[in-house]
Amino acid sequence: MTTPPLLSVNDLVVQYRRPGAPPTRAVAGVSLEVHAGEVVGLVGESGCGKSTLARAVCGLTSAAGAITFDGAPVRPLGVRRRDPALTRVQMVFQDPYGSLNPRRRVGAQIADGIRTAADRGEPAAPDAAKAEHFLTRVGLPETAAERYPHEFSGGQRQRIAIARALAARPSLLVGDEPISALDASAQSQVATLMRALAVESGAGLLFISHDLSVVRLIADRIAVMYLGRIVETGPTAEVWDNPRHPYTQALLAAIPRPDGAGRLPEELPGDVPDPADPPSGCRFHPRCPRAFDGCDREEPQLIAGGVACRLYATA
Repeated sequence: MTTPPLLSVNDLVVQYRRPGAPPTRAVAGVSLEVHAGEVVGLVGESGCGKSTLARAVCGLTSAAGAITFDGAPVRPLGVRRRDPALTRVQMVFQDPYGSLNPRRRVGAQIADGIRTAADRGEPAAPDAAKAEHFLTRVGLPETAAERYPHEFSGGQRQRIAIARALAARPSLLVGDEPISALDASAQSQVATLMRALAVESGAGLLFISHDLSVVRLIADRIAVMYLGRIVETGPTAEVWDNPRHPYTQALLAAIPRPDGAGRLPEELPGDVPDPADPPSGCRFHPRCPRAFDGCDREEPQLIAGGVACRLYATA
């Protein structure tokens, strides 16, 4: 794409400090772009820093490096009111049971988003000034506006959370594991709904998940994250059909395949290491089946082909 990216993340570092302990670098130098109308899937195991990156993109945590949205820097949220322009970045959180206020009716919570867009001075069609309009867009009846969150299932609550985010008329939606708390029947529905609504409105979507099979359905590009760093990125079809990094290959091999052969998914050995004490060299080398001499000393960088692995850097 030749147009400037809607979201640009450059060498992002998020570090937490604990008394008497070494700092924990949850995000260790990540660069990422999302264009308007594009869906980027960020995938990786739990504990690799995906949600921390999402919070930094939305200004919910302090970070080093550069984050720009529509050409303007994203600064951490403080005690003062947020810059109205940055309310065009909206997040759909992981837990639909905790992201909605149980004491307020659904329509009132969606109205918060409508007022947010109005405060920016953006004109809206008459229908877009009503909570019912956004409820019908996410497949819920207008009568849902008068009910409370506890009256809905998990999948319905997540639809309400999406409706609330859409009411603010965002240019960028960030989905932080928005389907992980849902049952299997609702996961693909909510994921495809988020893509359809983002593309329809021309917004960018950064969709974070550990489920590659769902991300494959909705993402234009995929970025694979491991222990705070991006290890592979590229168009979805290319990464799916020809994964290059051993970690990406392992993630795809772990997906169950209903091919009738009765084969079990391959297990990726070990766990994600402690980000406060990452391995030297390549962060994946202790678990990598293709590690060779030097992988424990030299940390690879992303090359032009979109992979950070010494298998290709030395080819």
